Amino acid sequence: MKSQELKQLTRQLEATCSVPCKDTVEIQPITGTDCQDIANKGASVSGLYYVKPAKATDQFLVYCEIDTFGRGFTVIQRRKNGQVDFNRTWVPYREGFGDFSPDDSTEFWLGLEKMHLLTTSVTLPYVLRIEMVDWLGSKKYADYAIFRVGPEQDKYRLTYGYYFAGDAGDAFEGFDFGDASDKAYTVHNGMQFSTPDNDNDMYDGNCALQDGSGWWMNRCHAGHLNGKYYPDGTYSEKDAGAFDNGIIWVTWHNRWYSLKETTMKIIPVSRISTDGTAQTATAVWSQAVWRALGSPRSHFEKHANLGATINA
Repeated sequence: MKSQELKQLTRQLEATCSVPCKDTVEIQPITGTDCQDIANKGASVSGLYYVKPAKATDQFLVYCEIDTFGRGFTVIQRRKNGQVDFNRTWVPYREGFGDFSPDDSTEFWLGLEKMHLLTTSVTLPYVLRIEMVDWLGSKKYADYAIFRVGPEQDKYRLTYGYYFAGDAGDAFEGFDFGDASDKAYTVHNGMQFSTPDNDNDMYDGNCALQDGSGWWMNRCHAGHLNGKYYPDGTYSEKDAGAFDNGIIWVTWHNRWYSLKETTMKIIPVSRISTDGTAQTATAVWSQAVWRALGSPRSHFEKHANLGATINA
């Protein structure tokens, strides 16, 4: 067994042994369509809540991150310590896997079907916020507005309107690794979801199989948050079998640096402002159209059919 794998196993065992067992898990009593709706109803504590989006037939459990401004983020992915294996097949990625905890100490993937129900049941679009932590403790983020996950019939296609804000860079827009075609081959907007057993990428091979995870692959990626967990961050082509299969965001760290922690969470675009101030629907849409029209024509046509994104 490689030294890195031994280190990871040791850390997992230490973490497991240091946490006392509990007989019950506290679930908060307030329910809503999403975590912002729950916060609007008076919830002020982050933790586990039941939500039922408008298109859902049953409620389901989520982790809500509620801040002092009354913003309620619905968390859809969490990587923290490598305890959960993200090398899964289609059904687990559709249904969700990992463990919820009221104290936000565990890793999980909410599930593509739940993401679809959440992002297509709203009157206002969502912002996807991606938060990342490296092995030195530095933190960066990236926001994507008008975020949506399509239905299973369309292989849970990822779409968004534009890069909204952040200091981590826009890895979803692709990256030039040194070849003229690299950027186009690593754009994530509009990509279907792939798993090792359900290949829907644009590559002749199978990106999800070679990288050992599920993700919105192109040929293959510039941002990959479900990759293999590498303790201490750095890894090499030899470690990965020539593939950059770590938890990567190449507009921050290079492809051979695997991040320590990641969070993917969504919130209505009207509540994303840093001071938590709610914006009117008219103001939100004005900003969205202004940003889209301020982009190059090809970018607008490719990514920002605003009405179709929300009303479909």
